[in-house]
Amino acid sequence: MTGSIAPTFRALVRPAQPAGVAAAARPSYRESVDQAVWAESLGFGSAWVSEHHFTEDDYASSPLTIAAAIGARTARMRVGTDIIVAGLHEPVRLAEDATSIGLLTGDRFDLGIGLGYHTSEFAAFGQVKQRPSLLEDAIAIIRRAWSGSAERYEGKRLSSPGQAVTPVPGRPPLLLVGAQSEVGVRRAARLADGVITLANDHCAWHMDGIAEYGRDPVQARIYASQWSIVAEDPERVWSQIGKHVCYQLNKYIEWGSFESPGQPTNFPTTQSVLDAGCHWLMDASTAVDDLVSLVTAYPQVRNLHYWAQFPGESVGSGSERIQYFADKVIPRVAEKLGAK
Repeated sequence: MTGSIAPTFRALVRPAQPAGVAAAARPSYRESVDQAVWAESLGFGSAWVSEHHFTEDDYASSPLTIAAAIGARTARMRVGTDIIVAGLHEPVRLAEDATSIGLLTGDRFDLGIGLGYHTSEFAAFGQVKQRPSLLEDAIAIIRRAWSGSAERYEGKRLSSPGQAVTPVPGRPPLLLVGAQSEVGVRRAARLADGVITLANDHCAWHMDGIAEYGRDPVQARIYASQWSIVAEDPERVWSQIGKHVCYQLNKYIEWGSFESPGQPTNFPTTQSVLDAGCHWLMDASTAVDDLVSLVTAYPQVRNLHYWAQFPGESVGSGSERIQYFADKVIPRVAEKLGAK
């Protein structure tokens, strides 16, 4: 099949209540790594880890460490970041760490980076928020480091010395850019090996960028985030986990994730999340049709990302949906796409 079905294991967010969440994070991290190993045995193709800092719910602040742990315990599954905030990291060190994970996993690591948006994170790290030139310079330095070049780089905001970085990866990781604005999605077509989208409508933006920059559409890669709850009885599941989804979305709004005009300022109820189309409730049949339609329209979709679970939801609860997806969705999507 053209696009592998894979969950986004950004499951390292803990409950909203500040009291006791630090202690709760310790088993959560281990359980999420165990969950990724188990998901590989079910046929999932990849696991992905996000990055945020200074959160009351212990969001994963060290995604490369977690990615390395998952990679060390899996055999076939690709492991990636969705996403690392490029402006919070020294790019040569980021390149070195990505190389190390690639070497440890037999070239199964993909580096997804982006601009970021949480102002307090940039302030705490002494960095400037959301400068596209920072992202462009970081990408140039990372690629130069992976090439083994000793040539000095002088960018608009970042520079690197004329020093070859070792070891040089035999096969550099795929460098992906996560974006949610049209300009950012199109920018990824120019800079990256692929784009991580936040809405399926963004696939068209990326393909427009591929055409604009003269890239080969056959080689284009789209990693499409899916905002849906897939279960046998999705309404029942939503009644149990909707409060966790609502909390997550409201935190993203508070942090500044939604910046374009017309975006919500808050979701007061779980129903308001569904009414706004921010999440969809699907059983297996609906999910299969939806995914087959997407990948048929955009064969550049190489990966489909789902949340393993939401902040405050147990790993076991998320695993129920993973099992259902493995049993009822993956085989039917593969069968239908294979017949085309």
